[in-house]
Amino acid sequence: MKTTMATAKMITPKWYMVDAADKVLGRLATEVAHRLRGKHRASFTPHENTGDFVIIINASKIKVTGNKAQDKIYYHHSEYPGGIKGEAFAKLIKRKPEKILETAVKGMLPKGPLGRSMFSRLKVYADANHPHEAQKPELIELL
Repeated sequence: MKTTMATAKMITPKWYMVDAADKVLGRLATEVAHRLRGKHRASFTPHENTGDFVIIINASKIKVTGNKAQDKIYYHHSEYPGGIKGEAFAKLIKRKPEKILETAVKGMLPKGPLGRSMFSRLKVYADANHPHEAQKPELIELL
């Protein structure tokens, strides 16, 4: 008996579409990261990109619980001394709603080249319009 490890060439990725309207940010992000990583497959291999493509629509309608809308701050740094900047969730969702979901999912993926290749399969859009109709994405209901 021999154990076989799945490679990226053996797996044909599927396209899934998720509607983020009125979904909780963290719960949605964990499910999306699970699909991007490929952990929903029986042939999951930790060191290969065996995940699927995920399209998230209506990112501007995502919800957070508690006081996070006012209290949660997204930081970034310019790499210069004193170059740290922060922006509250409420401001960022108006300016760039895709960034919120991308940041949440990216933090749940592996770090390094493998995580970056998994992250490249995530497509996030602020409203219901997306340019991926040709891929015939399957609409899935997460949580």
